[in-house]
Amino acid sequence: MTGSLKIGDKAPDFSLPDVELKIRSLKEFRGQKVVLAFFVGAFTSVCTKEMCVFRDSMARLINLKAQVIGISVNDPFSNKEFAEKNRLTFPILSDYNRETIKAYNIQLRDFAGLKGYTAAKRSIFVLDKQGIIRYIWVAEDPKVEPNYKEIEEIIEKMD
Repeated sequence: MTGSLKIGDKAPDFSLPDVELKIRSLKEFRGQKVVLAFFVGAFTSVCTKEMCVFRDSMARLINLKAQVIGISVNDPFSNKEFAEKNRLTFPILSDYNRETIKAYNIQLRDFAGLKGYTAAKRSIFVLDKQGIIRYIWVAEDPKVEPNYKEIEEIIEKMD
Protein backbone atom coordinates (compact mmCIF):
# COMPACT_ATOMS: atom_id res chain seq x y z
CA MET A 1 0.00 0.00 0.00
CA THR A 2 1.69 3.19 -1.13
CA GLY A 3 -1.24 5.59 -1.00
CA SER A 4 -1.15 8.15 -3.74
CA LEU A 5 2.42 7.53 -4.95
CA LYS A 6 2.89 5.11 -7.81
CA ILE A 7 5.48 4.20 -10.40
CA GLY A 8 5.74 7.03 -12.93
CA ASP A 9 5.02 9.76 -10.36
CA LYS A 10 7.51 12.50 -9.58
CA ALA A 11 9.05 11.82 -6.16
CA PRO A 12 8.09 14.40 -3.52
CA ASP A 13 11.00 16.71 -2.77
CA PHE A 14 12.30 17.08 0.76
CA SER A 15 14.82 19.11 2.75
CA LEU A 16 16.23 17.14 5.68
CA PRO A 17 19.30 17.45 7.90
CA ASP A 18 22.12 14.97 7.46
CA VAL A 19 24.38 13.74 10.27
CA GLU A 20 26.34 17.03 10.19
CA LEU A 21 23.07 19.07 10.37
CA LYS A 22 23.55 20.16 6.75
CA ILE A 23 20.20 20.43 4.97
CA ARG A 24 20.05 18.09 1.99
CA SER A 25 17.26 18.09 -0.56
CA LEU A 26 16.22 15.58 -3.16
CA LYS A 27 16.77 18.27 -5.83
CA GLU A 28 20.55 18.18 -5.26
CA PHE A 29 20.61 14.56 -6.48
CA ARG A 30 18.75 15.29 -9.73
CA GLY A 31 20.68 13.87 -12.68
CA GLN A 32 21.55 10.72 -10.70
CA LYS A 33 19.65 7.50 -10.17
CA VAL A 34 18.59 7.54 -6.52
CA VAL A 35 17.71 4.78 -4.07
CA LEU A 36 15.70 6.25 -1.19
CA ALA A 37 15.99 3.71 1.61
CA PHE A 38 13.61 4.58 4.44
CA PHE A 39 14.46 2.60 7.55
CA VAL A 40 12.57 2.09 10.80
CA GLY A 41 15.24 2.99 13.32
CA ALA A 42 18.97 3.35 13.87
CA PHE A 43 20.60 0.50 15.80
CA THR A 44 17.72 -1.94 15.27
CA SER A 45 18.98 -5.28 13.96
CA VAL A 46 17.19 -5.40 10.59
CA CYS A 47 17.92 -1.73 9.83
CA THR A 48 21.58 -2.18 10.65
CA LYS A 49 21.77 -5.19 8.36
CA GLU A 50 19.89 -3.38 5.55
CA MET A 51 22.06 -0.24 5.67
CA CYS A 52 25.23 -2.40 5.81
CA VAL A 53 24.09 -4.36 2.74
CA PHE A 54 23.70 -1.04 0.91
CA ARG A 55 27.13 0.04 2.21
CA ASP A 56 28.69 -3.20 0.97
CA SER A 57 27.08 -2.90 -2.46
CA MET A 58 28.10 0.75 -2.88
CA ALA A 59 30.83 -0.02 -5.42
CA ARG A 60 28.29 -1.83 -7.60
CA LEU A 61 25.70 0.94 -7.16
CA ILE A 62 28.30 3.61 -7.94
CA ASN A 63 29.17 1.70 -11.13
CA LEU A 64 25.46 1.82 -11.95
CA LYS A 65 25.62 5.57 -11.23
CA ALA A 66 23.16 5.30 -8.34
CA GLN A 67 23.11 7.30 -5.11
CA VAL A 68 21.75 5.67 -1.94
CA ILE A 69 20.10 7.95 0.62
CA GLY A 70 19.05 6.50 3.97
CA ILE A 71 16.18 8.23 5.81
CA SER A 72 14.78 7.59 9.27
CA VAL A 73 12.82 9.55 11.87
CA ASN A 74 15.78 9.34 14.25
CA ASP A 75 17.42 12.62 15.23
CA PRO A 76 20.61 13.58 13.35
CA PHE A 77 22.77 12.81 16.41
CA SER A 78 21.59 9.19 16.66
CA ASN A 79 21.90 8.85 12.89
CA LYS A 80 25.49 10.16 13.08
CA GLU A 81 26.46 7.56 15.68
CA PHE A 82 24.68 4.87 13.61
CA ALA A 83 26.44 5.94 10.40
CA GLU A 84 29.86 6.08 12.10
CA LYS A 85 29.48 2.76 13.93
CA ASN A 86 28.48 1.02 10.68
CA ARG A 87 30.87 2.99 8.41
CA LEU A 88 28.01 4.12 6.15
CA THR A 89 29.37 6.10 3.23
CA PHE A 90 26.10 7.49 1.88
CA PRO A 91 23.90 10.28 3.29
CA ILE A 92 21.72 9.39 6.28
CA LEU A 93 18.97 11.97 6.69
CA SER A 94 16.70 12.73 9.62
CA ASP A 95 12.97 13.09 9.04
CA TYR A 96 12.51 14.01 12.71
CA ASN A 97 9.34 16.01 11.99
CA ARG A 98 7.95 13.09 9.92
CA GLU A 99 6.91 15.31 6.98
CA THR A 100 8.74 13.20 4.39
CA ILE A 101 7.33 9.85 5.54
CA LYS A 102 3.90 11.51 5.41
CA ALA A 103 4.54 12.80 1.85
CA TYR A 104 5.57 9.27 0.81
CA ASN A 105 2.67 7.78 2.83
CA ILE A 106 4.86 5.27 4.68
CA GLN A 107 4.08 6.04 8.33
CA LEU A 108 4.42 3.11 10.70
CA ARG A 109 2.12 4.20 13.52
CA ASP A 110 2.44 3.11 17.15
CA PHE A 111 5.76 1.41 16.36
CA ALA A 112 6.75 -1.36 18.81
CA GLY A 113 3.49 -0.81 20.67
CA LEU A 114 4.47 2.74 21.62
CA LYS A 115 1.20 4.66 21.31
CA GLY A 116 1.72 7.84 19.28
CA TYR A 117 5.26 6.94 18.12
CA THR A 118 5.45 7.00 14.33
CA ALA A 119 8.45 5.61 12.48
CA ALA A 120 9.01 5.00 8.75
CA LYS A 121 7.90 1.74 7.21
CA ARG A 122 10.91 -0.02 5.71
CA SER A 123 10.58 1.24 2.15
CA ILE A 124 12.58 1.61 -1.05
CA PHE A 125 11.87 4.13 -3.78
CA VAL A 126 14.15 4.02 -6.85
CA LEU A 127 14.14 7.26 -8.83
CA ASP A 128 15.45 7.91 -12.30
CA LYS A 129 17.67 10.89 -13.16
CA GLN A 130 14.60 13.13 -13.53
CA GLY A 131 13.27 12.20 -10.07
CA ILE A 132 10.53 9.93 -11.43
CA ILE A 133 9.67 6.89 -9.30
CA ARG A 134 10.61 3.68 -11.16
CA TYR A 135 10.31 1.18 -8.29
CA ILE A 136 8.41 1.07 -4.99
CA TRP A 137 8.71 -1.49 -2.22
CA VAL A 138 7.02 -0.96 1.16
CA ALA A 139 7.09 -3.53 3.98
CA GLU A 140 4.11 -3.77 6.29
CA ASP A 141 6.31 -5.93 8.57
CA PRO A 142 9.39 -4.01 9.86
CA LYS A 143 11.38 -7.26 10.09
CA VAL A 144 11.22 -7.87 6.31
CA GLU A 145 14.18 -6.75 4.18
CA PRO A 146 13.97 -5.56 0.57
CA ASN A 147 15.07 -7.68 -2.39
CA TYR A 148 18.49 -6.09 -2.97
CA LYS A 149 19.08 -7.98 -6.23
CA GLU A 150 15.76 -6.71 -7.61
CA ILE A 151 16.75 -3.13 -6.71
CA GLU A 152 20.07 -3.51 -8.57
CA GLU A 153 18.28 -5.00 -11.59
CA ILE A 154 15.87 -2.05 -11.74
CA ILE A 155 18.80 0.41 -11.56
CA GLU A 156 20.67 -1.51 -14.30
CA LYS A 157 17.69 -1.18 -16.66
CA MET A 158 17.41 2.58 -16.14
CA ASP A 159 19.27 4.93 -18.42
